[in-house]
Formats: sequence, C-alpha cells, structure tokens
Amino acid sequence: MTYDIDRIEALLDEGIRDKVYPGAVWAVGDANGIRAQGTTGVLDPDEPDVPMRADTVFDAASLTKILAVWSSLGALWEDGALDLDQPLGSFWPEVSGHPLGAVTARQLLAHTAGLPLRAQLKNLYGTDEDDIRRGVLHEQLHRRPGEAVEYTDRAALILGYLAEHLAGRPLDELASARVWQPLGMNSTRFGPLPDEIAARCAPTELDPDTDIHLKGIAHDFSARLLGGVCGIAGTFTVVDDLAMFLHRLLDTPSAWTSESLTIQTGALEPTRGLFWHPAAGTTPTGGVWVHYGFTGTGMWISPQQQRWAVLLTNKLYYTRGRQPLTEIRNAFRRLSFPDR
Repeated sequence: MTYDIDRIEALLDEGIRDKVYPGAVWAVGDANGIRAQGTTGVLDPDEPDVPMRADTVFDAASLTKILAVWSSLGALWEDGALDLDQPLGSFWPEVSGHPLGAVTARQLLAHTAGLPLRAQLKNLYGTDEDDIRRGVLHEQLHRRPGEAVEYTDRAALILGYLAEHLAGRPLDELASARVWQPLGMNSTRFGPLPDEIAARCAPTELDPDTDIHLKGIAHDFSARLLGGVCGIAGTFTVVDDLAMFLHRLLDTPSAWTSESLTIQTGALEPTRGLFWHPAAGTTPTGGVWVHYGFTGTGMWISPQQQRWAVLLTNKLYYTRGRQPLTEIRNAFRRLSFPDR
C-alpha cells in the first residue's frame, strides 16, 4: 500500500499559499495504524513563528456526531439497549405523545426523520437548557418520516439526548467511558478546554464579543449555549486520536460499523448511511465514506480498500466559505483512496 506523499504535501501547501486555512495536519493509514502523516502552515497567523504540529488540538465541530453520538449509540446498540427501528415514543417517555415519538433512531441517523430544518436554538427556545431540550423534543415535524433526506443538526442533538436517556449518564461521560478511554483517545474531550490545552488549540472564528479568535471554546453556538456538551458539536481532538479511532474501525470490524457504512436511504437522494455519507466522486466499489466538520475538519474510511484518512484544518479562521476547502478535500481524498 503506497501513498503519493509528495502530491499530498504539495496540495496542502497550496491551501496555505491561497489562504484557505492557516495550517493543516493530516494522516493516512490502514488497519495497522498510520502509514504517513504530516503538517503544514502555522497555528495562528498572528504568531507566524509557531508552526502547526502533530499534537495541535482542533475544534472537531460536527465530527462530534461521529466521535460521541454515533459511537456511543453503536455501543448501546451492540449491548441490545437500542432497537434502531422501534418508534422512540414506545420506550422514551419524554417524547411519547409528541410528533418525535413516531420517529425511529435509524431515521434520525439517516436524516430521513422529517425534523424541522431550523437550528437556531436561542431564537426558538431561549437560553435555558431545559427549555431548549423540551422545545427540540416536542417540536412539530417538518414532513412525514421517511419522505425525504434532509440534513439537520437537530438529529444529532436528539440522538445525543437519546444516548443519555438510554445510558443514564451525560454524553461526555458516556463517550469517554465507552469509546475514548478504551481506544486510548486521551486527547479527545468536550470543551471548554483548560488553559494549558487551549494554548495548543488551533484558533477558529473571530469572536465579535471579544475580538479574539476562539481557542479551546467550541465555535458552534449551540454547543456553547448548552455548556459545551451536546450531540451537534463541542469535542476537541488531535490527529493521533482520530487515527486510532479509524484504524480500530478497520482492525476490529463491528456489526455497528458494517450496518452504518451501507446505504440506508433506499432510492432517496442524497444517499446516506448512518451519520456517514458516501464521499463525492467515489464509486460503489471504492466504498469511501466521509464526515466533515464546519471548522475545517474531515475524516474518511473505506472497509473495501482497508484505508482511512484524516485532514484537520482551521479554515474557519479565514472564512465561512466552503468551496476552496471542498476542492482540497476532494483532491486529498483522491490521493488517499486512489481509484482501483
């Protein structure tokens, strides 16, 4: 198994020159671990002498959905504590008698539950955490479950609440105990981060209240509103932890991984697995699945090719625009998973 490391490095260096991101950390590998990795750029453009490093901590953003929610639900499913196709209202009193009670966990994971697309929690429900939870769990559906594939952060928020209900403990404690600690992911945690760890965190967006780029505090407003811990976002991680996570998915294949990395949406478009989705431009035989984070993070896996890849950037330091990083991500994926 070989990788064109020179082309990967040239691609990511180009992103630095074009100011797509201040810096990047990457790794590629297989079931045996990391096969190649590298860094480029700086941690913070305001401190140009501080390079991006392999142990730089990144705001994982929506990778939280995989690292905390998907993985914790998988552990509960394999324990027999969760039936993916049982209506939530039949075992979760909090949603019984409400529209969400007719939805299944599988539909939430595949984004076919018909949830409202609105996600501005503060504008809808205020700032009290109990009011937010009640509002999200009791909201009317946008359409009938199973009718369409529509991505919304609400699915992860609800599934995080569901995991907490089934496990009887907060999401951060559940993910740490069932996933991160057993895998040795010792640098993965929900924020806010303590000062000594935040110091090596890649800064993200400029906070208008302080006029300082966020470091060690979740960029996602919903995560901050909910105290830093929720199913939508809020985790921080490093490349080695993600490498451990992905290589163990290949090294120790589970029924949960196999179930998740298959098309769950039938003839509906866009196609989805369970929280993972097929990478753009991949063929069915390639089987490359991906999940992205809004801050500039991303990870890919292919059981068919027995490969995985991680690309961590803090592109949000410069812009919310998606296209420049999308082009780099797609090129990085092609180099990491060459067509067979």
